[in-house]
Amino acid sequence: MTAYEWLDLLSHFAMLSVLAVGGALSIVPEMHRYLVNEHFLMSEPLFSQSLTLSQIAPGPNILLVAVMGWNIGNQHAASIAQGVPVVLVGLFTAGLLLLCTVIPSSLLTFTMSTWLQKHQHALGVRAFKTGMLPLVTGLMLSTGWLLESASNPIMDWRLMVMCGISTLLVLFTRIHLLWLMLVGALAAGVFGL
Repeated sequence: MTAYEWLDLLSHFAMLSVLAVGGALSIVPEMHRYLVNEHFLMSEPLFSQSLTLSQIAPGPNILLVAVMGWNIGNQHAASIAQGVPVVLVGLFTAGLLLLCTVIPSSLLTFTMSTWLQKHQHALGVRAFKTGMLPLVTGLMLSTGWLLESASNPIMDWRLMVMCGISTLLVLFTRIHLLWLMLVGALAAGVFGL
């Protein structure tokens, strides 16, 4: 990768940091478009494996960015410098990509939370908070859709029914999400989904 491509990658993830309303999973579709479809920095299976690994590992969802950086660094280690151990390039890329993703959103969050705390009763602030709900919900739905379609190109109507029932239960009951996940996993195992 050229210096321009590295700068583009880092600036793109810095921009995604500000758009990650609702957490790192909300930017997965855009990361997929950028890394897999547009710049071919990762293959489809490697992207899915990275996402799965970052989700099963304990810790925050932002680890996803570090895992993506690790894989990008390892794949392009030979083009950066000859003789440099692949592990060092992977660690450096993971750390750099993570910093570019965490710092802008952290600074914005700190600044905005201070300002919002001072103006919490203003009509505009309350409208903003209310308006963010559909945005976050849409981003999370697009992430779920991307993951489901990547792992199972043929849509199974039983999964769609389970998703609909779970959505209704979340909206209209106080059943904890972990119970819904447990029942969904058991149902998927029983029905072979």
